[in-house]
Amino acid sequence: MTVIRSLEHIHFDSLFDAFSKAFADYEMQLSKEELYVMLSRRGFVPELSFGAFENEKLLSFTFNGIGEYRGKPTAYDTGTGTLKEYRGQGLASAIFEHAVPVLQLAGISQYVLEVLQHNSAAVSVYQKQGFQVSREFNYFMQRTDQIKLVKLNSNIQIRPILLSDKKLMTSFWDFQPSWQNSFEAIARRESDFKMIGAYQDNELLGYCIFDGASGDFTQLAVARAHRRSGIGTTLIKELLPWSQKQMVKFINTETTCLSILRFLESLGIPLKGKQFEMIRQW
Repeated sequence: MTVIRSLEHIHFDSLFDAFSKAFADYEMQLSKEELYVMLSRRGFVPELSFGAFENEKLLSFTFNGIGEYRGKPTAYDTGTGTLKEYRGQGLASAIFEHAVPVLQLAGISQYVLEVLQHNSAAVSVYQKQGFQVSREFNYFMQRTDQIKLVKLNSNIQIRPILLSDKKLMTSFWDFQPSWQNSFEAIARRESDFKMIGAYQDNELLGYCIFDGASGDFTQLAVARAHRRSGIGTTLIKELLPWSQKQMVKFINTETTCLSILRFLESLGIPLKGKQFEMIRQW
């Protein structure tokens, strides 16, 4: 008999084992440490996350992150998977329907997830569950040795920055970062990130936040009046030596933001795919 219950008292080793089996056919695999870091960064709360069990065996799961998003208490799908031999039984949908009233009682007012646009089956399931597309995202990837660092700016000074400067940083934005790239997510594991700013006469002109362990450029923004002057390229060049991967990523840039699209293409960092951000409110 299959029972759905929270993951509150499930040992992390069991969660990792289920996650690894559910995503065994994916190209990119996460180590136990990488999964732990990912869940921590995205706000994983075991008592508000749920799984389908059969005789204590975890067959399907949803890891929920909990936090605030666009001013509302929010749950975020930071990982949903089902063991291969149990797919097609509607377990993930059953877990979600079980979770909704529990999340509502916990004061959560909306649920956010991201899904690859070419995964039409998953998109259809989410739409049937009441999700609506809120934004479209691009993601970019490239080998570190293939990035074209041509246009640099030698008239700026590179210095560390702190999250306490975030009010000024937001003034540079063309779009609001996704859940996993938000200041809230960064603050959960601030020591994991390298954060630098580009200054001229003590004025901040641009900044970049980079996770060297994953190769993830989490945020990059330059003041509008100072764009196309090599500041963004200089910031990236400064951070590349901190990368522990041969590949770097820019994930969840809004498709409407043509400036970041053209900038990354000029560096030889190609568009690799697209995602939908989907939200269900209640």
